[in-house]
Amino acid sequence: MTAALARAALDDTVAEIAAGLAGAKVRRLTQLGGGRNSRVYRVETAVNFYALKLYPPAAEDGRDRLAVEATVLRWMQAQAFTMVPRLIAVDQARGATLLSWEDGDQPGGTAADIQQACEFLRLLHERRDTPAVPPEHLAAEACLSGAEIARQLGARIAALRGLRDAALTEFLDRHAGPELATRLARARTALVACGGSFDTDLPPAARSPVPADFGFHNALRRDRGRLTFIDFEYFGWDDPAKLIGDLLLHPGTPLDDEARARLHAGACGIYAGRGFTARLAALLPLLGLRWALILLNEFFPERWRRRAAAGMPGSWEDAKRRQLAAAQKMMTRHIIPGVTA
Repeated sequence: MTAALARAALDDTVAEIAAGLAGAKVRRLTQLGGGRNSRVYRVETAVNFYALKLYPPAAEDGRDRLAVEATVLRWMQAQAFTMVPRLIAVDQARGATLLSWEDGDQPGGTAADIQQACEFLRLLHERRDTPAVPPEHLAAEACLSGAEIARQLGARIAALRGLRDAALTEFLDRHAGPELATRLARARTALVACGGSFDTDLPPAARSPVPADFGFHNALRRDRGRLTFIDFEYFGWDDPAKLIGDLLLHPGTPLDDEARARLHAGACGIYAGRGFTARLAALLPLLGLRWALILLNEFFPERWRRRAAAGMPGSWEDAKRRQLAAAQKMMTRHIIPGVTA
């Protein structure tokens, strides 16, 4: 089968799935670019627009992303959340959900954007006694202790070394490896100094239910500046310091100093107590290193194949060069004015 025929067959299958979920004939189907894991399509019927989301198999990483997202969206609808898409229908067997279509542009982290993000996180935190998922369901790659962050960093470096790429190995040897040792020592000292623990998991009372991949890269600014937050595949319980650290540092939507200071202040108001502020300051340099290593995922052949299948343009070699430069830049982004010591 030629590539064109294979593409046509895939489009027909996707249109069939969309029609089944929408209960109507599909007039137009458009795959949206920029996806990194799941595939997302804009679906047009005679009377409505929808977003169709196709998820990778759960066996790839052990998480049933569709089930998690569907569960969370149903819970949010029951809780009258207005800042998320509506779940229209689910096809578990074919790994698909149909969501309300939300028009908008990616927000850039204005004062109003940050206020809405903090309000969304506040609602989640305030409803933690009746959460979407049970306390034992952790967010993807949850980091409940400094030791867990250290374990994840060590595992990432080891896996990247195994790829035996010369430029990548040089970066690990000259930058990431030495920085890991330095930042781990500083984080351990800082956590102990503020009465915390580097090795012990954060107690359940100090955790919060969070969208693990939360940020303005997963948001749309609608009319009148209202935000819609999307993508809850990785939802679960985690240390809110890890969530806020990721939001402060996320390379997809870099925030300026003023925006990061505003976000930090808002987060401290939401998660006040239980050492949140000191823990965030201690862990932020480690989270910055963690992001630098995450940016190198494109070096893994299987990860790149999944990116390409989701619609990411360009060649693999270009992607590797681009991501290595981004990782080098990220190594300097862990210092947040007014946050770290």
